[in-house]
This record gives sequence, C-alpha cells and structure tokens, in this order.
Amino acid sequence: MTPGLLISFEGSEGCGKSTQIQRLRARLENAGRTVLMLREPGGTLIGEHIRTLLQHTPEAAALSPEAELLLFAASRAQLVREKIRPSLDAGNVVVLDRFLDSTTVYQGIARGLPLDSVHAINHFAVGGTLPHLTIVLDMSASAAWERIRASGRELDRMESEPLEFFEKVRQGYLHLAVEQPDRMVVLDAAQSPEAIETQIWKLVEDRCHALQS
Repeated sequence: MTPGLLISFEGSEGCGKSTQIQRLRARLENAGRTVLMLREPGGTLIGEHIRTLLQHTPEAAALSPEAELLLFAASRAQLVREKIRPSLDAGNVVVLDRFLDSTTVYQGIARGLPLDSVHAINHFAVGGTLPHLTIVLDMSASAAWERIRASGRELDRMESEPLEFFEKVRQGYLHLAVEQPDRMVVLDAAQSPEAIETQIWKLVEDRCHALQS
C-alpha cells in the first residue's frame, strides 16, 4: 500500500495558504492520489462549532489565552482521531490548513503562554501524529497585515489583531523552522503563486519518495 502522507501549511493570516493548498490538491489528484483537505480549527462537526466560537462569536473577545489554547487543542484532538489517522491509515494524503505549530506560535509565542505547557497540551492532543512535511509561507508582518485589511471582507478575531501581534507570529514561525529543519520548510510568500507552487511540488515529491524507499 502507498503510505499516507500528512502535509501542513502554516503562516500568518494573508500569506496565501489557501491558494497553495488548492493548487497542491489539484497536482496530487492529477498524480492519482486521494486527498483529504482539512482546516484548523474545524474539520469535524465538533471542530466547526469550536471554530465559530473562536473566530466569530462576539463573546469570544473575553476568552483568556489559556481557554483559547484548550479550545484549539480540543478541536485538534477530535480531528486527529476522527479524520486524520483513518485517512493516513488508508494511504491517503492529508493536507492541513494549520496544525499544532499554529498553537505554538499564536498561543505560545504571540500570546505569551508558557511554551512547556503549550508543547505538552499540543502533544497530548495529537497523540504522536505529526506532519511529514510542514510548509511555512513567510512574508513581512506589515505586508500580511495590509493584505488582510485590503481584502474588503469582515475580519475574524485573529485577523483583527494589531501589527505587533503579526510580527510575533512571523518571528515565531521562523524560530520553529530553525529548530525543526527536517520537518519545516520556509518559502518566500512574496514570490509569484506559480513559483511557490513549483517549489511546494518538488518538496512533496521528495517527501513521497523518501516515505516509499
């Protein structure tokens, strides 16, 4: 059986993750792979309710950072056990729009929660299920901040954070990528979508070959 492959996309709001996820899905399906696309928080009935609470419920403005962390972890724990693991066991490719690294960066580094506690909660939630490849789309905090505000749509709770928060997020991702170079690859999100797509496909092909060898 072809081994399952778990790929996560990370980066600040406005970095172009959604575009590249759709392009990767098309390439994988053209190559004959079955692809499951999931988002965090969300991806399950329980997770989507948590997503609505976290991002769009006005009362969530009063959430403490600790409660926010635990809600993200609850959504992730359900997603891993209900969707991710069964799909990987079937030999499919699972593509995630955010995973545990988002919690490390947003709640741990940007919100300032103790990283040892964040790591412990993250690993309890995923139960050892980690991405084979994590693609970090990196762009300047000011460019990302301007991009989401120029979109013309209503911003969710995370997207409404100030520029200083986005700078902490960016630096957090870059720090994680240095710590975990075997899993995390940083790509310049200011490149053309076509150039980024080509680089991502090469990374995915290489990881697929490594798993099959």
